[in-house]
Amino acid sequence: MMGRRTLLAGAVVMAVGPARGQGRQARVVVASKLDTEGQLLGNLILLSLERAGVPTEARLALGPTRIVRAAILSGEIDLYPEYTGNASFFHRREGDAAWRDGERAFALAAELDRAQGIIWLDRAKANNTWAIAVRRDVATREKLATMGDFFAAAARGALRLAASAEFVESPAALPAFEQTYGATFPRDRIIVLPGGETAVTMRAAAQGISGVDSAMVYGTDGGIAALDLVVMEDDRGAQIVYEPAPIVRAAVLDRFPAIRSALAPVFASLDMDVLRRLNAKIVVEGQPARAVAQEHLATIRG
Repeated sequence: MMGRRTLLAGAVVMAVGPARGQGRQARVVVASKLDTEGQLLGNLILLSLERAGVPTEARLALGPTRIVRAAILSGEIDLYPEYTGNASFFHRREGDAAWRDGERAFALAAELDRAQGIIWLDRAKANNTWAIAVRRDVATREKLATMGDFFAAAARGALRLAASAEFVESPAALPAFEQTYGATFPRDRIIVLPGGETAVTMRAAAQGISGVDSAMVYGTDGGIAALDLVVMEDDRGAQIVYEPAPIVRAAVLDRFPAIRSALAPVFASLDMDVLRRLNAKIVVEGQPARAVAQEHLATIRG
């Protein structure tokens, strides 16, 4: 899921091609990022608009964050699912405390992007930020539920963590947890895995590889429930909130106001547990993202 964490410098000025011609303005160009959840959300948007009679053109799995951001600003695409926390990087406002609260983060993202002709529609209240998960038997034995509990157990030498080098070194990841909770995770008890994909770190924790019992994850990772891991609650708000929402060019929303009403119930249906379950159908069961999106839409049809 690293697509939306990709460095965003230069995204607001890079273009991916000339603006669309007049002949293409009769369709809403729907895009998404490359990662599993991006493709799931993109298919949910595309299918919902088709069902509402909004003419569409699909550009799903277009690229990482910097590509889709540049594309919507240049008018190459009209709509895609973005995460509230990424607006902190788009507008160079990473230090603002608002990003650590769901409501305030959404409001600030919407305010900042409105000046660039981008509208944020209703979000899903599912925070796909960096997190740490622990194998359930260990969490039960050590009585772990929060990041405070996690660091207390780490101080007792009770845990071994699997993570990427980025998670260990980036000021926004493990160091942010350590600063907020006033604790340090022993570096000699961290297994840094090449590539650092969460699918790999979660499997290491679930299978106890090299003594690992906890893992770097994203909040809505599909493997969390399937691998019987318990996510530690970030009760002190160390991490920026990353809640997904459709963002659309204001001119396009003016032409197709049905977009808002078509997508509102879809994103309202996506809480943390639902997104984990839907992601699991793709990454664990191997189902196509479009099929998973169709099945979910059938449950909220009416």
